Amino acid sequence: MIVGLVSDSHGDTAAIDRMLAMPGAKGAECWLHAGDFVVDADYLEMVSGKKVYKVAGNGDWPHNKAPEDLLVELSGFRIMLTHGHEHGVRYGTEILAENALNMGADIAIYGHTHIADITQAAGGGDLLILNPGSVSRPRDDSFGSFMLLYLERGREPEADLFRLED
Repeated sequence: MIVGLVSDSHGDTAAIDRMLAMPGAKGAECWLHAGDFVVDADYLEMVSGKKVYKVAGNGDWPHNKAPEDLLVELSGFRIMLTHGHEHGVRYGTEILAENALNMGADIAIYGHTHIADITQAAGGGDLLILNPGSVSRPRDDSFGSFMLLYLERGREPEADLFRLED
């Protein structure tokens, strides 16, 4: 299964359109939106025709009709989806990793920092931690980003980072 990961779109539906126009994005069977803005997740679902799992970010207040944390099971993997602001991700992913493991997650996906990251949790067993960065306002590059997560039962999950201008 191919899962698209996106975060921190901040109302920039044109960035979502550019993301969806990229060849890799067309293969996503569903999307996970890690917050900021929930309405963009609804837009993504509408234009892609794919299921979008979403969580609220700090920028979604007071219109957050989505949970702050969500546990999704896809292809036998338990995925914790969060924006991350409630897990202190600006200061590291240790609290996020602990909370994800307590939820029984195999993978933790977050946003908030606008910086893409693929990390194996230190001391966290097999927990894979992913941040797709920001599709519209990156802080780690001049181009927005998203990820594709490849899930297959019996195999380790893999993720690829894509830049909108790649």
